[in-house]
Amino acid sequence: MQTGEGNLASRLLDALPQTQCTRCGYPDCAAYAQAMAQGEADINQCPPGGAEGVGRLAAILELPAKALNPEFGLEGPRSIAFVDEAWCIGCTLCIDACPTDAIFGTNKRMHAVIEAYCTGCELCLPACPVDCIGLETVQVGSNDPTQDPPTGWNAWSPSLADTARHRYNAATIRRTEMKAAHRSAKAAQAQAKLADMAAYSRITDPAVLDHKKAVILAAMERARQRQAT
Repeated sequence: MQTGEGNLASRLLDALPQTQCTRCGYPDCAAYAQAMAQGEADINQCPPGGAEGVGRLAAILELPAKALNPEFGLEGPRSIAFVDEAWCIGCTLCIDACPTDAIFGTNKRMHAVIEAYCTGCELCLPACPVDCIGLETVQVGSNDPTQDPPTGWNAWSPSLADTARHRYNAATIRRTEMKAAHRSAKAAQAQAKLADMAAYSRITDPAVLDHKKAVILAAMERARQRQAT
């Protein structure tokens, strides 16, 4: 059963667009919601939600609505990323940066954006070393070029937010598992080398090898304890 603060943070999270863009100053939407629930963040720090988003947060916290703080960005239309295939070098950095796994590709092969999963967070832009990623506005509603495109929640939708939230959670779990597997593999490799130090070292003195092994084991134990805390 959730505590009062936990329930409040959950309601605030439900009111956010789930773009996971970090423009609010927090690492993800959940962290921003938690900060608002604890009174550590203001309600006007989410540009993707725009004025309507601020209003939704204000209603939940029973606060007066206010203008979006321009220090965190401006309200705008929905956009999605695209990759210029002529310049893509297949470095995979944008794949690592995307919070919703909306970019696919392999090392040294051209990448592409899955439009349905892209939140327009822009986190892939600074990650690209050759500036081959751009943004384009998504046409929502009327295609009349004389009309301004909708912005904030008017350009977004609850279903898009739900999809982004699900994909972000899945991507987070996948990356956590990959990091754990990488650490486990490196630890196994280190243990194998420690078990036969003489084969991996130019040192031939058994006493010196034993001392070196003890130092490495102590360092590994300290690292393990840091990870456990």
